[in-house]
Amino acid sequence: MKIIAATAAALFGLALAGSAPPAFAAEPVAAAATPSLTVRFAGIETPTGAVLLSLYASEAAFDAGGQPVASRMAPVKGDTAEAVFPGLAPGRYAVKAFHDIDGDGKMGTTPFGMPTEPYAFSNDAIGEAGPAKWAGASFDLGAADTVHTIKIR
Repeated sequence: MKIIAATAAALFGLALAGSAPPAFAAEPVAAAATPSLTVRFAGIETPTGAVLLSLYASEAAFDAGGQPVASRMAPVKGDTAEAVFPGLAPGRYAVKAFHDIDGDGKMGTTPFGMPTEPYAFSNDAIGEAGPAKWAGASFDLGAADTVHTIKIR
C-alpha cells in the first residue's frame, strides 16, 4: 500500500490529497526575447475545473519529484485547456499534469494512492508501474515559439 501511495506522490510532484495546493506562478522564466512554450490539452471529458501542470528542465527533477521550472493552472474550456510558458531558454523539457475536476487544487486519489482524476505527461508518455519517465516525456524546445499538445487520460 505504501508503494502505491508513493507512486502517486512521485507521479506528479504536484498537489496531492492532504497537502497544501501548489503556487502557480504567472511570471516568465527567463528573458522575453527567448521562445515561449504553449501546452495544449486535448480530449478533456469533463468540462469543469482546470489542468494543473508543472514544467521540468532536468531528468533528475522530473523523475525524482524535484522542483519544476514553472507551474500553471489552465482553465478548462469545453474539451481543451491551454497554458503558456513565456521566455524559456531553448533546451529539453517535460510536463506533468492532472485535470483538477473538482477545483480543490489537489490530485484526487483512492485510499491506496491511485489517481482518481485524469492525468497526462508530455509526448503522451505512459509510465510502466508508475509515472512516465523523462526519457519518454521530454522534448526539445528550440529558438522558435512552440506548441505542444497532450491528451489527458
